[in-house]
Amino acid sequence: MEKTLVQSRQEYIKNLTQAMIANEDGNTLVGNGINVVREAPGVEIIHEFADSIYLRRMDLKKDHLVVGGVHKHLHIWFLLQGHVTIGKKEGLEDYQAPCYVISQPGDQRVIIANEDSIFVNIHKNPSNTQDLDELEKTIVAMNRDEFEEYIKNKNI
Repeated sequence: MEKTLVQSRQEYIKNLTQAMIANEDGNTLVGNGINVVREAPGVEIIHEFADSIYLRRMDLKKDHLVVGGVHKHLHIWFLLQGHVTIGKKEGLEDYQAPCYVISQPGDQRVIIANEDSIFVNIHKNPSNTQDLDELEKTIVAMNRDEFEEYIKNKNI
């Protein structure tokens, strides 16, 4: 039963993402499903780098929604300010700052800001690159099919 619920929620996130991409207007809906969105109305992304670490900070305005990519690696995220509701394969969860969560490979989040919020992901960056295109390819898959292909090839 739980496996069916997880698959159903993953399908819902997939369908939501596809509907948002189909209705992308560059203002209220931003994203093409091919590239990670780096800026959008109500969403500011800040990139910071330290030795072998990439920090991605997202300042999210109240009532804005973000659908993230499918994360390829174990990492930690922090909610430094605000209150968000997050939908993922396990269901809906509310988070109030300050808090942190360990995110598993395969996690994909739909984040709704109930208040102005500051959301920070901490990712490994062993090559110390500051090339965002390169980092994003190593950190996230743009959809579940791409993630499954990554996992299949990784185990070869």
